[in-house]
Amino acid sequence: MRNWDDVRVFLAVARARGLTGAAPGLRMDPATVSRRIARFEAALGAALFLKSPQGYQLTDTGLRVLAEAEAAEGPLNRALEQGEDTDQGLAGQVRIGAPDGCANYLLPQVCAGLQRDNPGLELQILALPRVVNLSQREADMAITVSPPETGRLTVQKISDYKLHLAMRRDQESPRVLADLKGRPVVGYIPDMIFDRALDYLGGLSAEGVQLASNSVSVQLQMLRQGAGVGMVHDFALPFAPELRRVLTDVVTLRRSFYLVRHEADRPSERLTKLADAIQSRLRAEVLRLEQEVVLTEGGAVRDA
Repeated sequence: MRNWDDVRVFLAVARARGLTGAAPGLRMDPATVSRRIARFEAALGAALFLKSPQGYQLTDTGLRVLAEAEAAEGPLNRALEQGEDTDQGLAGQVRIGAPDGCANYLLPQVCAGLQRDNPGLELQILALPRVVNLSQREADMAITVSPPETGRLTVQKISDYKLHLAMRRDQESPRVLADLKGRPVVGYIPDMIFDRALDYLGGLSAEGVQLASNSVSVQLQMLRQGAGVGMVHDFALPFAPELRRVLTDVVTLRRSFYLVRHEADRPSERLTKLADAIQSRLRAEVLRLEQEVVLTEGGAVRDA
């Protein structure tokens, strides 16, 4: 497979579907990436991409080269890992895809701690309002709220987490579900719920959602403004001290996080060690934040 550095640039552009998206990870500017692709195409004597306003699309030749490059990538990376000094800890660039609740309220602490303990590690958090495509190498691993049912993927359950209805502390608290009638409801844009596990409100709101966003972070900010009532992750509440849980004895949801990796990465000792570290730290962070919520409310920790 010719010059591996050219292949590495090709893989980045193919996965990002463009120069701009590929450039940061390669630590090059887009113009340099363009020249490298042109050089690679000249060496092969064939076009690898079709350029359009929608981005870089692989030609038939490009698709064949992509298959060969990905087949060579795993063994080469494993060989490079074996040559690294394992006493230096985890190193290299790793991108983690996650839904925005996890990406905003859990992963920053987890990644900051990991990087502190492993100075050679470069972590990127990809927060998307959809499922991250590992087959197209949008990320090295992903956190999901449902285990994927298709694809060459490995899946490990990380942790359960809880959600409750929440609203501002300075508003009158409902005593029964019927008290919610007439209050604005904050939630997801219905036709943009990309995973059935994110349908938090279900039959709770017969009148629908009056204030909606495809981002749970935006929903939380709406609630902080006194917009009404909505379903909130317990682990997000420490970041919104104006809010409190309501009707906890009536409405409690339990969901789960899963760590998903491409099956081809299973032999990678480096990614496996990192995956194990992410799982254990995420599990601990969910527990820490949920306990903080209960203690703030003056109650005892219990399994809701």
